[in-house]
Amino acid sequence: ENAVASGLGEKPWRVLLEDAPTFVKREVRRDSKYEVILLDPPHYGRGPAGEKWDLSEGLAPLLKGVAGILSDQSAACLSTYAVGISPLSLVGALGVLGEGVIEAGELALPEQDSGVGKPRLLPAGFCARFMRGLS
Repeated sequence: ENAVASGLGEKPWRVLLEDAPTFVKREVRRDSKYEVILLDPPHYGRGPAGEKWDLSEGLAPLLKGVAGILSDQSAACLSTYAVGISPLSLVGALGVLGEGVIEAGELALPEQDSGVGKPRLLPAGFCARFMRGLS
């Protein structure tokens, strides 16, 4: 449904659900290239074999690996709900991806319309987007 709503429809694309650091390391070794990478890492988490993920320690190495698998014409989007991370810090973090345009902002969900004025926006985290070679 999301692919159709995004205009992808029958175009070739795939979604990979895998441990991101492991995937990126493997794809760097394979010299793979990707046009779009979406990252939505948790602030903290544990894998099935007890692996630990901490955003403050893992994000920089993950993005360094992502830099190695982005094609010349590419985009990367990073969203996070971690307290203590700001749009400005995401801009700095995505700078490792190389030359390109970086935009950042806040994610928000509109409050269900109560019939009284404009619905309020409820904060839902931050995001940043990197783009290069795209118009």
